[in-house]
Amino acid sequence: MSMTTIRDRVLLVLKLYDKIDVSKLTLESHFMNDLGLDSLDHVEVVMAMEDEFGFEIPDGDAEKLLRPADIVRYIADKEEVYE
Repeated sequence: MSMTTIRDRVLLVLKLYDKIDVSKLTLESHFMNDLGLDSLDHVEVVMAMEDEFGFEIPDGDAEKLLRPADIVRYIADKEEVYE
């Protein structure tokens, strides 16, 4: 899986999440500060990523995933994608 594919899939999952204003969504958008999500929304986003990519993200790791770019890097690392 390429970095581009991961990025596209992460952004697609986020665009489908009804609480995210797509016009404010970028790879560097902070989930709480820029997109206005709360901690429960953040948990739902992480769960959606787990479903999309087929593996569990431990809570300790999930707490550090505060931007879409963080999720892309995390998944690329788990999938051993280096670009």
